[in-house]
Amino acid sequence: MLVGTSFSKCLLDLYEGTVNYDDVLVIVTGTDFDPYNDTHWANIWEGYTGRRGLSLSAWAQYDDKEQEFREIAVKLYDGGVLHQPRQYGGFTPRTPHHWLETFVPMSNHNNPAVQKAWEKYQTLAGLTSNPKEW
Repeated sequence: MLVGTSFSKCLLDLYEGTVNYDDVLVIVTGTDFDPYNDTHWANIWEGYTGRRGLSLSAWAQYDDKEQEFREIAVKLYDGGVLHQPRQYGGFTPRTPHHWLETFVPMSNHNNPAVQKAWEKYQTLAGLTSNPKEW
């Protein structure tokens, strides 16, 4: 299972197929938007394609694929996979990697370190509104 930390980079990986949607547990992102809101989406699209004077994003080469990108964003949003702490007064620090891999043990947790890790994992999984079966 993967935990994403950058909306723009993670969405690009999903679009390009380098990451499978079913492998994503959650994307914790600094964005604060609703992909159904046309104004919100226009701001996201303009920012990530470099139209607002920001440095060119990798999205710039996909300028004609806006609808496909938005569909992925809606799928993440509707699936409860997109967690936006700014909507709740929080923030997300920048990290050097945009995907973090996690392993979900399926067996009994007799080891205290594994039990603690499992509890933290469940907290993270609980951030999604529709967590996958494990």
